[in-house]
Amino acid sequence: MQDFVHLHVHTQYSILDGQASIPRLVDKAMADGMKGIAVTDHGDMFGIKAVSYTHLTLPTIYSV
Repeated sequence: MQDFVHLHVHTQYSILDGQASIPRLVDKAMADGMKGIAVTDHGDMFGIKAVSYTHLTLPTIYSV
């Protein structure tokens, strides 16, 4: 199977657009063998801190 990483992910911090909790997103990405994850929340950057504290070894792309 080819490597795959989601590049458009909204967390619970994406106002009116996301509801996924960051710990569950990170755990699922790691369980599926993904080598990284992107956080593309709308309107704020609160998810960045939460992702960086959830798992420091999973490479993360941040975008707003």
